[in-house]
Amino acid sequence: MREEGEGYDDRRDEGRRVTRAAVHAASGGRLGAAHPRQEGPTDLRLVPPALAAWATSAVMLDAAPAWVTGTAVGCLVLAAVLMTLRVGRARRVPGAMTGGRSGWPAVTAAAVLVCVAAAAVSAGLHGADLRRGPLPGLAERYATVIAETEITSDPRLVRPRVRGPAPAPTAVLFEADVRRVETRDGATMVTRTPVLMVVDVERRRPSSSAFSASSAGDRPSPWLALLPSTRVRVTARVVPPADGGGMAAVLRVRDPKVPEVVGEPSAAQRLAGRLRAGLREATDGLAPDARALLPGLVVGDTARITPELDEAFKETDLAHTLAVSGSNLTILLVLLVGPPGLAQRVERRGLAPRLGISLRTTALLGGALTLGFVIVCRPDPSVLRAAACGAVALLALATGRRRSLIPALATAVLLLVLYDPWLSRSYGFLLSVLATGALLTLAPRWSAALRARRVPPRLAEALAAAAAAQALCAPVVAVLSARVSLVAVPCNLLVEFAIAPATVLGFAALATAPWAMPVAKALAWCAGWPAGWIADVARTGAALPGAGVDWPGSWTGAALLALATVALLLAGRRLLRHPWWCGACGVLLLLAVVQPPPLTRVVTGWPPPGWRFAMCDVGQGDATVLAAGAGTGVVVDAGPDPVLVDRCLRTLGITRIPLVVLTHFHADHVAGLPGVLRGRQVGAIETTTYQEPVDQAEFVRREAAARGVPVTRAAAGEERRTGGLSWRVVWPPADPAVVPEGPNDASVALLVRSAGLRLLLLGDLEPPAQRALLRSPAGPLLGGVDVLKVAHHGSAYQDPGLLSRAAPRLALISAGADNTYGHPAPGTVAALRAMGAVVLSTDRDGALAVTGAGAELGVAGD
Repeated sequence: MREEGEGYDDRRDEGRRVTRAAVHAASGGRLGAAHPRQEGPTDLRLVPPALAAWATSAVMLDAAPAWVTGTAVGCLVLAAVLMTLRVGRARRVPGAMTGGRSGWPAVTAAAVLVCVAAAAVSAGLHGADLRRGPLPGLAERYATVIAETEITSDPRLVRPRVRGPAPAPTAVLFEADVRRVETRDGATMVTRTPVLMVVDVERRRPSSSAFSASSAGDRPSPWLALLPSTRVRVTARVVPPADGGGMAAVLRVRDPKVPEVVGEPSAAQRLAGRLRAGLREATDGLAPDARALLPGLVVGDTARITPELDEAFKETDLAHTLAVSGSNLTILLVLLVGPPGLAQRVERRGLAPRLGISLRTTALLGGALTLGFVIVCRPDPSVLRAAACGAVALLALATGRRRSLIPALATAVLLLVLYDPWLSRSYGFLLSVLATGALLTLAPRWSAALRARRVPPRLAEALAAAAAAQALCAPVVAVLSARVSLVAVPCNLLVEFAIAPATVLGFAALATAPWAMPVAKALAWCAGWPAGWIADVARTGAALPGAGVDWPGSWTGAALLALATVALLLAGRRLLRHPWWCGACGVLLLLAVVQPPPLTRVVTGWPPPGWRFAMCDVGQGDATVLAAGAGTGVVVDAGPDPVLVDRCLRTLGITRIPLVVLTHFHADHVAGLPGVLRGRQVGAIETTTYQEPVDQAEFVRREAAARGVPVTRAAAGEERRTGGLSWRVVWPPADPAVVPEGPNDASVALLVRSAGLRLLLLGDLEPPAQRALLRSPAGPLLGGVDVLKVAHHGSAYQDPGLLSRAAPRLALISAGADNTYGHPAPGTVAALRAMGAVVLSTDRDGALAVTGAGAELGVAGD
């Protein structure tokens, strides 16, 4: 009998091998392609507990202790009742505990209740941490204290967007734990309270205000060199947090030149800092975009990302590439383990099997890689989610049990919200989970549907992944940005193939930099090509006139967008049956996004044919264009936003700029210069002689030098001509002894002639300079102009004498909607209208374009 049984076992094993071979053969010849029945139905039992714990954590963070206790106890009692009933039924019905799935609803409900109880307790304790200790009371009094803090995050240099003549002060932000507090009355308290530390850093200005050949910018603040786990002693003002967010208070630190370090960082953080610094050094010689992007793409180091580049990534929904996420860890694990579908087969790939490493040892190496990944890239929400998913998958690999990635994602979410309940309120964590869920649920089905319609497999997979992630994440992104990107899917498709090589080569440079910097530089140079491509795609997509549409930035708007997405998907399923209709819709969408100027002019009437002068709508700032021939224009000022001025110039069809005139160096006139220079032939840049503010003058010089554009200075009496356009500089005076009272009074003022049309452009001149201009040799020339670009955004500070002398027929004002400066001033508008001028402003009328001359003088808005 024993021999017969053994023979049966041998035949059964042989049959299993034959069955596995048949399954592999049925997979279409692709290694690792799983048979549809091989995995079985998706196991969703962990999804309800994870979602319940997530929701409970978000609610209970602010709950009173009584509510937390009541919720936890009530859920545990209900779970015990359910399990008692389940056990009782099992005793009455033999086999009920093991027979079928009839009892799983009760078990799942009990699991949900237990997870809710655990989440309530964890969230209650974390929420109570913010209310305990001395800091909340000190914050209410806005007290000044001496605090010993342990830094828990990388420093972030915050460069606020331009909203006036000068950017807001630059600040360095940390997350930190306060360990000890000393008040002014000498009291010392020991605590451990999470805070946000804001260090207002000074700008390190060059010693000379004159233009020089040097291109060195501001020196970096020493606060940016601090590593997590470093302890520093600061004198700070304690203020309440704006929106909670897991912080008990905000410490506002006035920048001492050097931070007072009282505790060195840990060995692990020193190693991580050395690696990150090595990567930055290895990328120093790359092109500006690749130099800025590669550290962010590899380890989330975004210190070099300019506001302009950051805005381009947000406009195209590529910001996820700047935040280290699961894709980075997946690329590294696939490099080690190979494709997940082959991990437990003899034909598995990756470096580990090639080196003869066993499966369990591979899992241990993967775990070590995951831990190192978290340390080097920092434990941000997306990194933690990726690491948790990777750890669960590696555990399944080590134990020899295959599991679906959806339970792995649910397990990761459950563990993370229990460990850090504040993640339940993190938009970054929400977007990360939604994107991963889209890739695991919607993308495979959409990919199969596309392949069924003869779309190439790899293109189908990439298109389905980008579309699925966009469909689920777009409503949340709309809440954050009040905008919906129309170029997100194509931009994500175009960068997809570049992310993997940039990440792998970047990590290789990171690993080799401390020991072989020349090799690291070579690897970084190779990685710079795909990184540069990603930046080019972001910039190009963001610059398209129809790159996005405004959308209500609320959860109501998110719900409307979700409904619109569902409707679009339902309509898309029908359209896929009609290729010609699909092609027509694709062409219409392309035209709506690109908006070629000839077509736009026909459809919208903007810009009007034969326009002579255009005032771009760039918010609170100035950017104007003088037409000088087909595709050619003289640009006067660049506004505060590179994206907006670039979009305006594209709409106007400007590709050649013989001269850019920057009237003065306030940020609302020069910060958009990169958008003017992008992709256009620029002959020269002309500026005022007064080189203040120094940091903005330095910025202009750096941008010009990077593109090889010469910089000259304007002076009264200078005359120029290009095509049918001519102009005379009437201010500032050439006499160096005349020192203006400030940058506004040093503005370059132009008297322009364009085929019989006379225009006076006054920059931001204020009354003292306006009166001096009237008394200057150019004063008699200023009378009876056709168009006046009103000085200083139409502010109340205008000289009545100059307005009377100019007596414009048309007065144009550039101002931002709902600006806090009160521009344009009602008194100025009334005075101009009393003189018989037609007054228009960009805050109400949008972009403006002047046409005709004499009796045919006209103006059109977009």
